[in-house]
Amino acid sequence: MERTGFGSTPQTQSPRSPSSQSPYLTASVSDPAKMGTGVQAYVSYKVITKLLLIVLEIVNFLTNFPEYDGFEKIVIRRYSDFVWLRDRLLEKYKGIFIPPLPEKSTVEKFRFTAEFIEMRRQALDIFVNRVASHNELSKSDDLRMFLQADEQTMDRARSMETGIFKKKPSDFFQMFKDVQSKVTDAVMGKEKPVEESNPEYEKLKNYIDHLEDHLAEAQKHAYRLVKRHRELGQSLSDFGKAIKLLGECEGNSLGKAFSDLGAKSEMLSTELMKEAHNLLMNFEEPLKDYVRAVQSIKDTMADRAAAYRHHFEMAETIKFKEIDMSKLRLTRSDKLPEAEREYEELKGEAAEATARFETMVKRMNDEMVRFQEQKTADLGVAFHRFAAGQAQLANSMAEAWSSLLQKL
Repeated sequence: MERTGFGSTPQTQSPRSPSSQSPYLTASVSDPAKMGTGVQAYVSYKVITKLLLIVLEIVNFLTNFPEYDGFEKIVIRRYSDFVWLRDRLLEKYKGIFIPPLPEKSTVEKFRFTAEFIEMRRQALDIFVNRVASHNELSKSDDLRMFLQADEQTMDRARSMETGIFKKKPSDFFQMFKDVQSKVTDAVMGKEKPVEESNPEYEKLKNYIDHLEDHLAEAQKHAYRLVKRHRELGQSLSDFGKAIKLLGECEGNSLGKAFSDLGAKSEMLSTELMKEAHNLLMNFEEPLKDYVRAVQSIKDTMADRAAAYRHHFEMAETIKFKEIDMSKLRLTRSDKLPEAEREYEELKGEAAEATARFETMVKRMNDEMVRFQEQKTADLGVAFHRFAAGQAQLANSMAEAWSSLLQKL
């Protein structure tokens, strides 16, 4: 894809909160288009990357993003490309809350509806901007490739890492060790794996559990609000048509009043349907997005728990190894040199495990601060739009009905 000048802009823009902006790197997902037919059909999106600079920031940009090709780039991506990017970030940035992606529709008849495609486009736009605005993720080589590479290069990268049979040998070895460990624990009747004991962390886990429950409940009722607006809009539309037909039977001032009532009902039906769509896109979807975001946090917590267990088990293994070495020294065994070599290797692995765990702890502490700030900004915008939309709808309905009072 050739680079374009500064003049091109995306046709559609997603509503974004201030927290989703970056001083240097922004991206927009626009122009969804259905490609292919039948079961091979999919939707492609235009991803436009812009590097926002002023004179004093050019040096900072050149330091932070030296590999980016020009100040604007347009590429075509499909949903599976976004999945590839997120999987790569999950693998490389343990401890960071990787932004969530929208779910993949399992209902064939909904996959290519205009509303579903627009909801997905908006969610993908939010995802890529959250990644681009993150201090660490924005410098990822995988993000740069996602935003800069041509479609053929992206297809090759994605196909190389799809499916269980594309895993590295070390991944299969780790899977085997995990299964072996679980079987051994079950046979020997060991207690459940050791868990991190930290009052502040327990408080955080409790908060996340409650936040997930309350967000899910709020999103469920937001869905009901959307449904109610649509049902009332459809009812008013049907009522308006029926009243207008009734007015045609009268043919006098009463018929004119009925006709006016029917016209107002149909007009308000349109307003309700419009507000139902706004509720879906600007209120229910942001709530659903944060339900997914909390699940991403819980996935990161699961990674942290695994890192802690590895760190703890390595420390225990070293203790047992030290006991064995003491016995070998007492007996002056010729196995001592081999044991000492293994001991040094274990110490190296233990140091790596400890460093990995400590890095995750630090990252998660920073991430929680960032998450709270972003959540406050994003949900603040969502609730403001909800209230403004409801106020505007109520005013429209009040004015419409009031204008009919004298005629009726």
